[in-house]
Amino acid sequence: MPVAGSYRPCPVFPALGPEFFDVVAPARFPLHRLRHRDQRWAARIGLETLDAAEWERHFAAFAPLPANLTAPLALRYHGHQFRAYNPELGDGRGFLYAQLRDVVDDRLLDLGTKGSGQTPWSRDGDGRLTLKGGVREVLATAMLEALGVYTSKSVSLFETGEMLFRGDEPVADALVGARCVSATRTSASARSSATRYPNERTELARLLDFVVEHYGPRRRPTDTPAGIPRRRRARGAPGSAPSWMMAGFVHGVLNTDNMNVTGESFDYGPYRFLPTYDPEFTAAYFDPHGLYAFGRQPATVEWNLEQLAKALSLLGPRPRPRGGARAVPARVRAGAGRALSRARSGSPPAVPTTTRRSAPPSFSSSPRARSDTSSSSSTGTGARRAPRGRSRARRRAHYAEPRFAAVRRRLDDHDPLDPARLGAAYYQRPRPCTLLIDEIEALWDAIAARDDWSLFTSNSPRSRKCAEHSGSIRIRRPRE
Repeated sequence: MPVAGSYRPCPVFPALGPEFFDVVAPARFPLHRLRHRDQRWAARIGLETLDAAEWERHFAAFAPLPANLTAPLALRYHGHQFRAYNPELGDGRGFLYAQLRDVVDDRLLDLGTKGSGQTPWSRDGDGRLTLKGGVREVLATAMLEALGVYTSKSVSLFETGEMLFRGDEPVADALVGARCVSATRTSASARSSATRYPNERTELARLLDFVVEHYGPRRRPTDTPAGIPRRRRARGAPGSAPSWMMAGFVHGVLNTDNMNVTGESFDYGPYRFLPTYDPEFTAAYFDPHGLYAFGRQPATVEWNLEQLAKALSLLGPRPRPRGGARAVPARVRAGAGRALSRARSGSPPAVPTTTRRSAPPSFSSSPRARSDTSSSSSTGTGARRAPRGRSRARRRAHYAEPRFAAVRRRLDDHDPLDPARLGAAYYQRPRPCTLLIDEIEALWDAIAARDDWSLFTSNSPRSRKCAEHSGSIRIRRPRE
């Protein structure tokens, strides 16, 4: 049986019209070597019954799925890169392969590719993805999902057997980036970059209607066109910047085309997880001024979505929220931050013993000390009734200094979300699961030097084991 009975194809994007995409052909690769298959998420889209040959046929050769898109589509869009407007963006090394419904919650999901060949929007690029880039993205999506971040999911990764060329010379096998890979991910798409033609109202209105119909939120009688993405931004904010901040995650390249108005996080290039709390920490070496530094991510998300609102203002006046233009974003960030802080620390709202504060402190309110972001959130699960085991005592000792006194007092005002969970083996570890850059590099070195995948195959499940900690994190996609 090629697909499961729960498989629900929903190829709606072609109805937008040819102004929004180019029909493309996938590259033909000399090798199809499976490196990653997420069977759990395959089941979420009704594809868990595919055998190895069928999986290869659909996710390496990109043969059409039943009753789905008959050919891949490279999407057209425009937007800002490092706040400079670029009208010639679009899918340059990937395409929309299929659309289907999430078995669990009926979301419309795209199956999109990365490294699947050149398109009309490659702009002299080779349309390929390095093997290291593919490995890093699998690790990022697994870790972020475990930490409760609303993220895309890496479904499949095939090594292609190609040498990567840059300029006139091939990159040597021993160097990073020599080997290539083709990746496929699920994504609740609806890029915030809007349509490629910002001055063509007809196409813009059609795109807006499409997004509202298929991705929500439902239109209200009082909505103006520019008000809909503003409201979606308020709904989706807990799935993007606030959750990155609580996860200690730095996306790296928050250009407008790397954002979804659904609030889903996706497209992980030069990301980093913070080794210690530092608002100025920058992930990308090509961001020397720190435009997309850790502490600037909430403001960047707001700036990006303001550009979308400006484009949509061609269809009608932009709403002016009460209390000033920045009142609503500030309230959204504050509310989302409180909710996520409670979730990450394992301390839900409870009747406080000595204070009225409704949430434990977030990193932004912690002292400007070199505190370990992963340990601080894990230690927070101690709250008032934490077990006093030796491992926990070691972690708590890290925050025994006087400058953390206010943080400790606020945590002690809250009961743990699930006291029984605090006795789990995960919480007795000396340290929580992490995915710091030196750990990624060690994993990659084994692959590059010896073609040793043991760390990767053990790390992908290990990232999911972080869910033992995030099992207390009940963060889901934004509700309508």
